[in-house]
Amino acid sequence: MSTILKNLIVEQKGKVLYVALNRPEKRNAVNTETISEIEAVFSNMPKEAKCVVLYGNGKHFCAGLDLSDLQESSAIEGMLHSRKWHGAMDKIQFSSVPVVALLHGACVGGGLELASACHIRVAEESTFYALPEGQRGIFVGGGGSVRLPKLIGTARMTDMMLTGRVYKANEGYQVGLSQYVVNDSEGRAKVEELAEKIAGNAPMTNFALTNILPRIVDGGHDVGLMMESMAGAIAQDAPEAKKRLKDFLEGRAKKVGE
Repeated sequence: MSTILKNLIVEQKGKVLYVALNRPEKRNAVNTETISEIEAVFSNMPKEAKCVVLYGNGKHFCAGLDLSDLQESSAIEGMLHSRKWHGAMDKIQFSSVPVVALLHGACVGGGLELASACHIRVAEESTFYALPEGQRGIFVGGGGSVRLPKLIGTARMTDMMLTGRVYKANEGYQVGLSQYVVNDSEGRAKVEELAEKIAGNAPMTNFALTNILPRIVDGGHDVGLMMESMAGAIAQDAPEAKKRLKDFLEGRAKKVGE
């Protein structure tokens, strides 16, 4: 079942929800309307969905912010625009289910900020990454200054913005921009494989990874350890977790590496 919005195509296939950026004539550049649609989709996750795949139609994942949104805007309007992006990106990062991004072609500026809000990134070999804001006299505004240093380090992000440096797919993998690199024809199969595997996990474990782990990382040592204990206790108390543990102990579950 597919839902076609003005800038997105949303399709439910079993336990996986596929969300496509659908502005190929603009290299999937994101305007305010697209941000509103993204926020709406991730605010109303179907109960059947256990994982989301986010990708771009056409030759590119996302070429970033549609710069026409910034024309003649005041400082206050610019800040409100940025905060709208923050709200949508938080809906992705703290989604009720994990989000896998399939990257190809341009993943630059706001597109890279969008990708960084996802939990797993699969890059096809055509993917390239950049933060051209530094060359255009502007700054990131979609949460990139918070998320990207955690992926690649502050120094690398600073270099990308100061110099306009472009990372190709394999270079991006090496520095942490993606967890997987595949041939250009293999991305869809890889994300489908990962999404089906993720969708088969216990829901509480997936929720803990998308919503609790990031806050543990940001919360400091003592707070993080307490949150870990609480998340672990809640997860293992779920009936599904108890069944999975029993299956493992009684030899009905695969061991790691089998």
